[in-house]
Amino acid sequence: MTTATNTNNILELNGVSKHFTDFDLDVSFSLPKGFIMGFIGQNGAGKTTTMKTILNMLQLDGGQISVFGEDHLLSEPEIKERIGVVMDKPFYVDEWTITDVGKSVRVFYTKWDDARYKTLIERFHLDPKKKVKDLSRGMKMKLMIAVALSHDADLLLLDEPTSGLDAVARSELMEILRDFMTEDKGILFSTHITSDLEKIADYITFIRNGKIVYSDTKDELLEKYLLAKGGLNILSEEQKKKIIGYKEYGVGFDGLIDREYVKMLPKSVLVEPSTLDEIVIRFNMNQKEM
Repeated sequence: MTTATNTNNILELNGVSKHFTDFDLDVSFSLPKGFIMGFIGQNGAGKTTTMKTILNMLQLDGGQISVFGEDHLLSEPEIKERIGVVMDKPFYVDEWTITDVGKSVRVFYTKWDDARYKTLIERFHLDPKKKVKDLSRGMKMKLMIAVALSHDADLLLLDEPTSGLDAVARSELMEILRDFMTEDKGILFSTHITSDLEKIADYITFIRNGKIVYSDTKDELLEKYLLAKGGLNILSEEQKKKIIGYKEYGVGFDGLIDREYVKMLPKSVLVEPSTLDEIVIRFNMNQKEM
């Protein structure tokens, strides 16, 4: 049965499942046009597997994926023409130079822009004569980003694109991604460096053990969960149960608290804004539902 798609969404996954011997993926979420979605979760949670199902690198066991309002299988060639991809490692021939990469990849895209590719290579300080096999991990990520942004893509699928990049290069990439965005484009951005997502993401999708535990706006998530800190022996057992990722250290404790339960805490408990990193860590500690 075909599920109706929302024309305001650039990407939709409905009941997408993939079964392995020791892991099951079962996810549903959507990315509206004009927004950046951060895809977070610990290693092995299913982020890369999800990306591969979108690209049909893995065959689904169930569910449906639509990209640009089209079935990802029935319209696969047209869809892939409009997607820019950065995976955890490049699929280029080791002996190719960076110039060779551009010449070889351009034949797959009708809107390939040689000038744009050259500009990005220069901006990332990559030597056009250097071979793929001689690039550091950070340089390989920059090369893949340059390719992804050189054929007028409408959707970027970025799997750990900042891995191996220093702080300056990561900041530069954030600016490039901001420049890329228009009301008709979208980015699905998987990373373990959540501080990058706090800068640019509009939506957050949190995956754990192959299932989505949260998929909504970043601001709502950060508004909902706060970091609580206080001294030892000031919380009742009932109050401790409300603390997510409760941890004692030295003379005090800390953990996440849902904003709606803050009023239950003693006034001596300090409550302050949390971060995406804290939220991921604490929920993984407790394996609680959000």
